[in-house]
Amino acid sequence: EAFYAITGYTVYTYWSSGQHPLVQNQTVTEGGTANMTCRVEYNDQTSLQWSNPAQQTLFFGDKKALRDNRIELVRASWSELTISISEVTLADEGMYTCSLFTMPVKTAKAYLTVLGVPEMPEIDGLTKPALEGDEITLTCMTHGSKPAADLRWFRNEKEIKGAKEVNASGKTFTVTSSLQLLVDRDDDGAAYTCKVDHVALLQTPQQATEVLEVHYAPRVVITNSLTFPQEGQYLKLECVSKGNPSPDPVMWTKDGGELPDLERMIVEGRELTFTTLNKTDNGTYRCEASNHLGTSSAEYLLYVYDPNAMGQHGPDHALIGGVVAVVVFVTLCLIIVLGRYLARHKGTYLTNEAKGADDAPDADTAIINAEGNTHAEEKKEYFI
Repeated sequence: EAFYAITGYTVYTYWSSGQHPLVQNQTVTEGGTANMTCRVEYNDQTSLQWSNPAQQTLFFGDKKALRDNRIELVRASWSELTISISEVTLADEGMYTCSLFTMPVKTAKAYLTVLGVPEMPEIDGLTKPALEGDEITLTCMTHGSKPAADLRWFRNEKEIKGAKEVNASGKTFTVTSSLQLLVDRDDDGAAYTCKVDHVALLQTPQQATEVLEVHYAPRVVITNSLTFPQEGQYLKLECVSKGNPSPDPVMWTKDGGELPDLERMIVEGRELTFTTLNKTDNGTYRCEASNHLGTSSAEYLLYVYDPNAMGQHGPDHALIGGVVAVVVFVTLCLIIVLGRYLARHKGTYLTNEAKGADDAPDADTAIINAEGNTHAEEKKEYFI
C-alpha cells in the first residue's frame, strides 16, 4: 500500500513496512556458478538492484552495470531479480546486497561462501627400496583448500593415524599429515594411501598411493615329502627361502660337505631329490640361502628306515602300541592302589568287631564289649 504527499508539482511515494527484499546465503565451489536471487512479495513497480561486496552495482533491474562477462541476468521482474556468477573465484566471496528503491531504500544482504578445492595430494619421504629396520616418515600434503581439508592414511585399505598440521596461505590452507614407520619385511608390497576429505569433494575424492619396496635378509625352512622315508623310496626336500632380493640359488650340503652322490641326489632350483633312498643317505642336510643383506640356513636330519624291520606301517603301529601300553600300565596302577586301600579299611573294621565277639550275641554288643563301657553309647548311636 502506498501513501502520497503532493508539494507543488512533486509527488513522493512512501511504501508500507511489509514491502522488503528477501535473499538467502549461498555456498558454491570454486569454479562453479552462483545464483543470487532477490524477491519482493509486494512491489508496485519499484526497481531492484544487486551490488557486490565492493558496493559496485551489478544489475539495476534488467540493466547490467558492471562489465564482467561472468555475471549474467537470469530473471528480472518487479518481484524478482536473479543473477548468476559463473567461474566463481575466492575473490568473489563476501556480502552481496539487494536494494529495493523505496523511500527510504530497503536492503537485504546475502553472504556468498566460496569453497576452495584442495589440490591432488602428494606423498614424499619414500625411499626405494627401504631396508628392514629403517625408520622412515611419509608426508602427505595438499594445497588450496578452504576450509582446511582433512587427510586420512590407509595401509592396504585399513585406516591408520597420522599427525596433521594446518597452515594458512592467504584465503586457503595447506594441510600436511605425517606418518612414521618402522619398516618391517611385512611392509614389502604394502600400499600406503593418503586420502583428502573435503566438503568440495563429495563426488570426486582425491588420493595418492605409494607402494613400499622393502629389502630384507632371507629366512629358510626345509619341507619334505615323506614323514618316515624308507629304503628304495623317492624323497624330495624343498628349501623354502624368503628374502628380498630373492636368494637364488640356494646351496645344499651334507654333514658339512658336498653332496656325495649326484646321480641319485638331484638339485633343481630349491629342491633336493633322492631318486632311490638307501642307508648311506642318513645324515644332516643343510640348505643355505644368501642375498646382499645376510645369510640364513636350515637343517634336516634324514634317517632312512628299513621297510622289512618296521613293516609297511611300522611307525604308525609302534606309536599306537606305545600309547596303549602307557594307558594299560596307568590303569593297573590305579586298580592296585584302590584294592590296597579298600582291603586296609575292611581289615580294621573286622578287627574292631572281633574284640569281645566271643561273649556278644551281635555286632553292636561286640563293639561295646571291645571298647569298654565308657564309650558304649556313642558306638551304638553311630551304628544305628
